[in-house]
Amino acid sequence: MNSGNYVFAQILQFVNQYEFEKCVSKYNGDHRVRDLNCWNQFIQPFFGQLTSRNSLRDICLCMKAYKNKLYHLVIKKNVNQSMLSRANENRDWRIFAEFGEYLLKTVRPIYSDSPIPNVEIYNDVFALDSTTVSLSLRLFAWHKENTQEEQSISIHCLI
Repeated sequence: MNSGNYVFAQILQFVNQYEFEKCVSKYNGDHRVRDLNCWNQFIQPFFGQLTSRNSLRDICLCMKAYKNKLYHLVIKKNVNQSMLSRANENRDWRIFAEFGEYLLKTVRPIYSDSPIPNVEIYNDVFALDSTTVSLSLRLFAWHKENTQEEQSISIHCLI
């Protein structure tokens, strides 16, 4: 029997909801919203990302399967695919962009002194998608010119 919080609820405690709400109020994101506020719109794809869901439909089906446990997952309401996609279309994207910048500013100092073995990159690299992206290093201006053969790396990220 579960005696504590679910892992998702524990991970969500690290996300600063106060900073998120500052972004929401700056862009008036929850104005005239009845069903799906910005925080719940953020939580649902966040859950989908952590559970490796591939689409909005997949996220909504997974939420429907956990319908009785949503309260313990800190999710207020189960929504369908059309409601979530309409919210993604109509909400101001700057809310989530600004909160993403806040998260990057929070995490960057933690990992700034952690080198990646066998990779020398002197500029910032941002991964904006959860897919695997193959990069050819010789296509970029910041790469050393004296490489003998094409080097490629795969950047895997989880946002």
